[in-house]
Amino acid sequence: MKWISLDLQYFAGEKTEKATPKKRQDTRKKGQVVKSQDVNTSLILLAVFLFLFFAGPYLQDHVLHLFKHSFENFMLLELSENNVISFFYSVLKDLFFIVGPIMAVAAVAGMITNYMQVGFIFSTETIQFKLDKLNPISGFKRIFLLRAVVELFKSILKIGIVGFITFIVIWKNKEELILLSHKSIGASLSSLASIVIQMGIFSSIALLFLAILDYIYQKFDYEKNIRMSKQDIKDEHKGTEGDPFIKSKIKQKQREIAMRRMMQEIPKADVVITNPTHYAIALKYEDGKHTAPFIVAKGVDFIALKIKKIAKENNVIMVENRPLARALYSQIEIGEVIPEEFFKAVAEILAYVYRTKNKIN
Repeated sequence: MKWISLDLQYFAGEKTEKATPKKRQDTRKKGQVVKSQDVNTSLILLAVFLFLFFAGPYLQDHVLHLFKHSFENFMLLELSENNVISFFYSVLKDLFFIVGPIMAVAAVAGMITNYMQVGFIFSTETIQFKLDKLNPISGFKRIFLLRAVVELFKSILKIGIVGFITFIVIWKNKEELILLSHKSIGASLSSLASIVIQMGIFSSIALLFLAILDYIYQKFDYEKNIRMSKQDIKDEHKGTEGDPFIKSKIKQKQREIAMRRMMQEIPKADVVITNPTHYAIALKYEDGKHTAPFIVAKGVDFIALKIKKIAKENNVIMVENRPLARALYSQIEIGEVIPEEFFKAVAEILAYVYRTKNKIN
C-alpha cells in the first residue's frame, strides 16, 4: 500500500482566518474599507431628483427670469467691454440660484452617504503613486479578475434596468407626449420636466436596490481580501505582544534583579522569622519612617535557605515561629508593613531580639 505524504506547512499559509481587530484597523488606515460607490450614486441621484420634484416652481421661476431678463435687457445692448461684463455677472448670478441648490443637495447627500458607510476617514495611501500600477501585465490580469467580471455584469444590469424603467415611464405617458404639439412651449416643457423627474426617481430607487446588493458583495469581497493565515495571526501577536521567548527572558532578568535587591536588604533586617526549614521572612523596623515593622525579604525552600545563610553571615538574629512565618509569607508582600493583627506577635519577637542584642553588646 502506497502512502501519500502531505506537508502540513502548506496549509499554514492558507488565508482561512477572520481578520483580527488590528488588521482591520491597519487596513482602514490605508483607506481600505467596505464601501459601495453605487450606494453613493443612487442616493445622490434620488436626493437630486426629489429636490427637483419639490423645488420645481422655484427653479422654473428662476429659469424664466434668466431668459426674460436676458432678452429684455441685453439683446439690444451695444457690444462693449462693460456691457459684456455686466451681462456675464447677471447670468452668473441667476445660474448660481439655479444650479447652486442642486449642487448643494448633491454634496450634502454624498457626504451623508459616505459617512453612513465608512464614517470619518482620511488616508493618502490610495492616491500614492506606485509603479506597479503602470505594469501592463498586472493590469491585463486585473481585467480578468472576478471583481472585473462582477463590475461588468453590474454595469450591464444597471443600463438594462434604467432603460426598462425609462421605457415604462414613456409608455405610461405616451398620450401626454403625443399631445405636446398642441400645448404651449411652457406647458410642454413642464410636462417633459415632470416625465424626466419620474424617470429619475424610479430609476434611482431601482439603482438603490442594486446598490444594497452591491454593498453586500463589497462586504463579502472585503472580508475575503483581509483574511489572515494562522501564521499571519502568530506574527501579528508577536509584533504586538512581543516574542514569548524574549518576554520570558525579560521577566527572568527582572526577577533576578529583584532577587539581588532583596538579598542586599537582608543584612539590614532586625530579625528573620523561620519555619524553620521551608519559610524565611526578614523584618525591619525604622522608627519615624514606618508606623510598623515591614518585610524586606521573604522566600520558601531554596530562597529561604539563602536568606538564612545571608542572615547568619551578617549576624541577623533568626527566630523560629511556624504559624507566624506562614501567615506573613502568604499575606504580606515585600516592602509592606505588617497588619495590626500581627503587632503583638512581632512586638514580642522584636523585644526578644533587642534584649539579645543588648546582652551581646
